[in-house]
Amino acid sequence: MKNHKIVSVNLADKRGRKYATKEIVLDENGVVRDVHSGTIRPVSLLGLGHVDHFRNLTGSREFEYGEFAENISVEGMDEIDPKIFDRFVSGDVELEVTAAGKPFHDRFREPGNYVMPRVGIFSRVVKTGTLKSGDELTYIPKVYKINIITLSDRAFKGIYEDRSGPHIIEMIKTYFEKKGERFEIEHTIIPDDPDSLFVLLEKAKEDKVDVVFTTGGTGIGPRDFTPEVVNSVLDKEIPGIMEMIRMKYGIEKPNAYLSRGVAGVGDQTLIYALPGSVKAVNEYMTEILKTLMHLFYMLHGVDVH
Repeated sequence: MKNHKIVSVNLADKRGRKYATKEIVLDENGVVRDVHSGTIRPVSLLGLGHVDHFRNLTGSREFEYGEFAENISVEGMDEIDPKIFDRFVSGDVELEVTAAGKPFHDRFREPGNYVMPRVGIFSRVVKTGTLKSGDELTYIPKVYKINIITLSDRAFKGIYEDRSGPHIIEMIKTYFEKKGERFEIEHTIIPDDPDSLFVLLEKAKEDKVDVVFTTGGTGIGPRDFTPEVVNSVLDKEIPGIMEMIRMKYGIEKPNAYLSRGVAGVGDQTLIYALPGSVKAVNEYMTEILKTLMHLFYMLHGVDVH
């Protein structure tokens, strides 16, 4: 976590540049009396290092605060790489990043229309309050919480080495590291016991874990109960992804049709129930990871278009 000093707060009642003001009041819609209040990107922040960089590259004049259409002008911040769901906190105020621009290089246009879409940070208000020049913003990166649950009597007793859980871990690490996202993984091995699984899933929901992957117990044997337990904690099922996987891999290997893997969301936690074999885990995870980040955005109401 790092602190950044606010050097100006700005607003305007119509589109274009904004103007410095003594303080800004933030409610659930954004900056009160600002033209962008109530939009999909209601609060904007800009690190002044980006302004200096723009001026040096273009030979432009000095700029006033708010001229780039930013609500909050901040010292530094050009050294951080903000991601969606990162947060900025100052006192009672809490902002959550919903979009962030990329570094600019050439083909410059007027300041507000060029710099903000590329390096500006856009956020929504999580906790309301007031901000003014001199306040400090603490940058808190998002850390995705991932739980992996292996269901196996033999693996739990140490008779059999769990290989499916570690394979999920390896694929998750590769996925999040490639995207530059922070994450933490918790892996638990439990026996084939529905009560133990139910307790872990309910705790994951309570702890606001981002995604849970279970492996094992999706067949039709006497101790295969994972889909039933998972369905009992879901608010919404996501049937399409599992149907597609069964169809895609079942065309050549019909046994894939026999898996009862399910996917869905309970509260704010995505839950996937996967088969127990390493090969099946690889097939399922390959398809699931193609849509995972988009599901996070959908689940939390972030419009990335």
